[in-house]
Amino acid sequence: MENGIDQVSGKTVRKRARKPEWLRVNLPSNPAFWSTKAMVSDLKLVTVCEEAQCPNRWECWEQGTATFMIAGDRCTRACGFCAVKTAKPFDLEIDEPERVAEACHRLGLKHVVITAVARDDLADGGAQHFADTIRAVRAKGSEVVIEVLVPDFNLKNNAILTVMEAAPEVFNHNLETVERLTSLVRSRAKYDRSLEVLQQAKRMAESLEQKTTTKSGMMLGLGESVDEVLLAMDDLREHGVEVLTLGQYLQPSANHLPVVEYIHPDVFAQLKEQALEKGFIHVSSGPLVRSSYHAGDFSPSSSLS
Repeated sequence: MENGIDQVSGKTVRKRARKPEWLRVNLPSNPAFWSTKAMVSDLKLVTVCEEAQCPNRWECWEQGTATFMIAGDRCTRACGFCAVKTAKPFDLEIDEPERVAEACHRLGLKHVVITAVARDDLADGGAQHFADTIRAVRAKGSEVVIEVLVPDFNLKNNAILTVMEAAPEVFNHNLETVERLTSLVRSRAKYDRSLEVLQQAKRMAESLEQKTTTKSGMMLGLGESVDEVLLAMDDLREHGVEVLTLGQYLQPSANHLPVVEYIHPDVFAQLKEQALEKGFIHVSSGPLVRSSYHAGDFSPSSSLS
């Protein structure tokens, strides 16, 4: 990565490394992209597609799908990898669950992913808002598979239970990185805490006699070793996690953590095979994979015995 001089300020500017060919994406050409964008705007919704600068948003919106981010666009944490802004959040919008449900209905979604910023300012971390959104979506379309991608709720079991009692089909919480890099990558998060959140969700599902699949994801290219990734897989399996996503970390701006390495697609393919050998029932692994990318490719019903 080379440095340069800003001609206006005279300051040294760190340039980001050029992305390899396998990370190039095409800009939208299908009118469906603009229809999805207009619908999101009309219902005044926030999507992680935009807020997190997801490289797949062109493809997903062209296919008429989006990942909804509830509880606002201001996060109470400042993770080194994340493009979502850190600021004091606004109050929750009481009608947001109904607006998300309406969006799912208009798009005719069969699988929806609902995520949120971290809301450490709220006693329950926004858990009740998640539950209200799940129930609103299900009331408007009983056949839709609902996947939630939640923060760690500071491991408050009552908050996790609130979400689980709304019976999402998939409970997703991202480990994000290996244990050694967690303190660098994830503000205020803890590796062991994330594993415990996932295990508690699985235990609660069993107690509630629900068939909820647990899922987690990791970013690669932050300086982790393959052995560390494999160890994280083992930790996830030991805590009952069944579905895994692995994708390339991309630096949102010069103020975020730099990319240490661009991982070749062949390595992602190899890691997928190793993950399946460890017992994960579904693995999405590739440079452009994100937690919600092609989430509907996994069908919870097909994994039930």
